Amino acid sequence: MVRSLADVFARLGLDTLAVDADPQGNLSDYFDADPAAQPTLADVLQGRVRAVDAVHGPLIPANLTLAEAELMLAGKIGREVTLRAALRDLKRSKDVILIDCPPTLGLLTVNALCAATHAILSTEAQYFSLQGMEQAVEVLDLARDSLNPDLELLGVCLNIANMRTRHARQTQEALQERFGPVLFRTVIRQSIVYAESAERGVPILSYRPARGSDYLSLAGEILRRLGMQDMLTRLDELSAELVPAGAAG
Repeated sequence: MVRSLADVFARLGLDTLAVDADPQGNLSDYFDADPAAQPTLADVLQGRVRAVDAVHGPLIPANLTLAEAELMLAGKIGREVTLRAALRDLKRSKDVILIDCPPTLGLLTVNALCAATHAILSTEAQYFSLQGMEQAVEVLDLARDSLNPDLELLGVCLNIANMRTRHARQTQEALQERFGPVLFRTVIRQSIVYAESAERGVPILSYRPARGSDYLSLAGEILRRLGMQDMLTRLDELSAELVPAGAAG
């Protein structure tokens, strides 16, 4: 999700930075980052380099050394706000910074929540994913109450969903009942083309523009909730350019 949204925002002319805060490095792979790229987010969190020096194009990459950095952070004073402090200068120069979190609710995720102004939660149309969503909300509330009072839940997104199935529709209904207007109207529909574009390190809007219509729609909702209405006209123009009428999906 972060890769595709970063691509949309960059196409709108926004100076966008993606931060890979997942030791698995999937976002870095999706950006086709060099596996040997140095420095990485691990070096930033360990205080070896400034965040600005770890920027590779539109990305601060990560790899398995980030897991070692997380262990190191556990014994550090102010460990929860290390990423926030590291990104302070970049926040002044970038229009948008998107942080991709690991699937676990550990110290790296807490750091991301403390560094962010807004959080987007995504869930797949699966029972255990919904359970994980409740845990994520609890962690978000704890981060806001204890460490980052400015943090807001921007929205909840149903991701990788086959809306032709009854289970997916029931999941959407359950999310609507739980989150109400916080749930994004846009659903990121399930498709093999996302895996194909990730494997090739090509954004979905370049690989299969019609399928990218879901992300264009989601970006529109995000921009509205952030009060960035001035970007909506450009988004409409981009959508018409990439996804002609009748071609979406």
